[in-house]
Amino acid sequence: MTRIAIIGGRGKTGASVSAALARRETEAVALGRADDLGTALAGCTAAYLIAPNMHPDEPGYVSGALSALLAAGVPRVVYHSVASPYLPQMAHHVGKAVSEDLVRRSGLTWTILQPGAYLQNLDLSADLEVPYDLDAVFGFADLAEVGEAAARVLTEPGHAGATYELASRVATVRQLAQEAGVAAVRVPNTATGPLGAMFAYYDRHGLPVGTKILDLLLTRSAA
Repeated sequence: MTRIAIIGGRGKTGASVSAALARRETEAVALGRADDLGTALAGCTAAYLIAPNMHPDEPGYVSGALSALLAAGVPRVVYHSVASPYLPQMAHHVGKAVSEDLVRRSGLTWTILQPGAYLQNLDLSADLEVPYDLDAVFGFADLAEVGEAAARVLTEPGHAGATYELASRVATVRQLAQEAGVAAVRVPNTATGPLGAMFAYYDRHGLPVGTKILDLLLTRSAA
């Protein structure tokens, strides 16, 4: 059975990618921060690379992982980035932009995925409170669909050297709340650091992402 490593694979994104790989009869090796990559990567044909959320030094983290992949002879990497990585107002996005450059120059065969904000980050089972404009436009990504897209890119030919933005639908928080039958309320942005900067950016600009690439990757009809 084909083995694919998921570096940083113990969270919700890693679980989604693992589940999608299992449906393709591919063994997913989910690795956390404490794992010995040199040993765990043995026999893997590719790796999906996820940095911890808002990591303070994502380029350093990614550089270390790339070195481990090269040392282990793993020929292929798919890097989990973010939609619109080069946004100077958001340091954690810029960290992903720098990391993308490292991936492209790593010597490995690479693909980069840039998902929008996860739909699952919004709890639509109750009234929503968000610290940014309710009418800001987002390209939201469904977590399961990101996992399926990742599995396809990891196991099918034709994706080497590609960078894909991923979104399942374009909407505002107000629209999502109305569809779910809950209220949406804007509250003050009291967050600090990278999280506060992210909310401030969302308030001014949202995070638009197109949906057609994900439609094509999932072989749906692109509307």
